[in-house]
Amino acid sequence: MSDEYELNQPKTRPFWLHLLLAGLSLYFFLSAINVMGAGLKVIGNETSWLAEAIAQGDNPLVALMASVLVTSVVQSSSFTTSLIITLVAAGELSAGTAVFAVMGANIGTSITSLIVSLGTMRIKRQFRRAYATALMHAIPNVLTVLLLFPLEWATSTTSADGFRGGILTRTAHWITRALDLGAGEKFYNPIKAITKPVVTGIEDAAGWISGENATTAGVIVAATGLVILFFALIGLVKNLKDALLHRLEGLFTVLIFRNDFLAWLSGIGSTVAVQSSSVTTSLMVPIAGAGAVKLRRVFPFMLGCNIGTTVTGVIAATANPTAGAVIVAISHVLFNFTDNAIWYPFRIVPIRLAKWYSSLAARRRKYAFIFLATVFLIVPSVALVISELIFFSD
Repeated sequence: MSDEYELNQPKTRPFWLHLLLAGLSLYFFLSAINVMGAGLKVIGNETSWLAEAIAQGDNPLVALMASVLVTSVVQSSSFTTSLIITLVAAGELSAGTAVFAVMGANIGTSITSLIVSLGTMRIKRQFRRAYATALMHAIPNVLTVLLLFPLEWATSTTSADGFRGGILTRTAHWITRALDLGAGEKFYNPIKAITKPVVTGIEDAAGWISGENATTAGVIVAATGLVILFFALIGLVKNLKDALLHRLEGLFTVLIFRNDFLAWLSGIGSTVAVQSSSVTTSLMVPIAGAGAVKLRRVFPFMLGCNIGTTVTGVIAATANPTAGAVIVAISHVLFNFTDNAIWYPFRIVPIRLAKWYSSLAARRRKYAFIFLATVFLIVPSVALVISELIFFSD
């Protein structure tokens, strides 16, 4: 019986192989960012259609809602944030507008854990706990955007040096200047040199395919970078998850959730390790749903995950380090630290909201789907349509 059991067990890759594959995925992730940037610069220089399309995103509401939709579809704020920073680095999106898009990515990323929680619907009590766990990621993100979005928009002004942004963006701009990075300036980074062979190779191949048509070559390069970025993130998350996260599961109840501070640090550390808050928060859903972790300890872990996910944006900014990209990455960090600073002292608000709505959803399951559809589809779509109608009427 034991021999048959062992034969039926899936073969797992050795730990070192997962780390090697994770390293390769990280290399192609960084390369993809520079590949996309190179393609977007060519397109921006050769045509005006991309600039016109991006110009519609100068409306903060459009930037926010479009980012919610994109992140909900790809289920990765890392992907969306990296794309936003790449657009800023390529000069196709202003830092002041990009900050609103990053806010939308913070909302969109919470859809993954909510979807995972739906898998526990058959057992009412387990679903209530699992859904409450997922909501503890979603609700603070939504509430923080509701607070900071109008504040950032209302405080948007143009400084003496021509930089435009709200309080978050201007703070990030000040930090960037303190690091001796003037607007539009670049600082040396070896990542650019390391990834140059990939960028050059794809540019040469695109030039050959397009018959030296610059615009077509730019589209091919940007599209190729986008595809590489998507698959590199999948490889990075999968291999880091297999190498590290499963080794952490046994420590959850013994060490990680001994107190709120350790839970918070664990949320940061595990998310940095796998470069995806979607993975770490989704892993927490079935564990908390089974009752292995108290819900009051889940909340600081989720806050820590929000801090950890900003590392991807920082990596993206260092891969193609223009001042605008650095400003957006720092704004993302500031946004999530503000999120933590607000909601940990007032944690009773999101925790009670999560418990109340999860109890409602456990009694009438349609409310679980109503929340998903409203936050991640209906509201963003309606807001985009209204914004576009106003834009075209002007």
